Amino acid sequence: MLTGLLPNHTDDKIMLPIQKIEYSIALLKKAEPLALKMDERGFHLAFSGGKDSQVLYELAKMAGVKFHAEMQVTTLDPPELMRFVRKNYPEVKMNLPEMNFYKLIRKQGKLPLRQIRYCCEYLKESAGVGSVRLVGVRSAESVKRSKRSDIEIGGKKRKQYTLDQFSRYMETEHQCINGKDSIVLSPIFRWNDADVWNFIRGMELEYCELYDQGYRRIGCMFCPMASSKRKAIDRQRYPGVEREIKKSIQYLIDKKEYLGKYDASADEIFDWWCSGKSTAQYFGMLRTQMKLKF
Repeated sequence: MLTGLLPNHTDDKIMLPIQKIEYSIALLKKAEPLALKMDERGFHLAFSGGKDSQVLYELAKMAGVKFHAEMQVTTLDPPELMRFVRKNYPEVKMNLPEMNFYKLIRKQGKLPLRQIRYCCEYLKESAGVGSVRLVGVRSAESVKRSKRSDIEIGGKKRKQYTLDQFSRYMETEHQCINGKDSIVLSPIFRWNDADVWNFIRGMELEYCELYDQGYRRIGCMFCPMASSKRKAIDRQRYPGVEREIKKSIQYLIDKKEYLGKYDASADEIFDWWCSGKSTAQYFGMLRTQMKLKF
């Protein structure tokens, strides 16, 4: 076992799987005193039911640290995922939002987009403020995430820390955290997909059935960050969700508050939203096609 945390310059690609497990556990143990200072319940483990949060949950148990796991129910979580969590993780606290996704659309007056993900801010990101929050973010997931760190100070402007800086921070600066900030710890930041799946299979953990049905990642149905291909699959699997979103779109159309200059129907607006194209691209092409038909 590692006696301490690995050097900051360690190349993730040459770390053995067992070293990554030991690193993650060592990081959790090192951060626990601060977690307890900020919240007597210990770490706030942000649980989603996906493979990464499952690994995170098991590592926290292996480390023997104090934590409480909570899941922010978005009302767009796939039903298969909700059944899996209720069956396999009954101890995870499920937090329901005051306003579901469909009402949120009406309140915001627009659909969420890749650049304007108000849904994440309202439904997910407010959890765990004023605590040390454990998340399953990994650098291998995207270029953007690879630029982050396994230790960050949350809030509007994230501050990243090296392990040595974090040690000094624990000793001198933890009292500066205000009520709307949190320390975000990503113990599996250095893990790749193979590491995650090898851990799950090695621990003989059950996982959500969607992973065996073509889903590489499990998130909200019709997530603004999802590809048009993924949204096409969601449309086939969850037609009831599509109908409810269209009702909210129609509500905005009736109030003359949404995409009025395009004179578009709820069906057309939903198709545009799933296409991944800009309004000018999609509706310009759509109107051109309509003219050609005549």
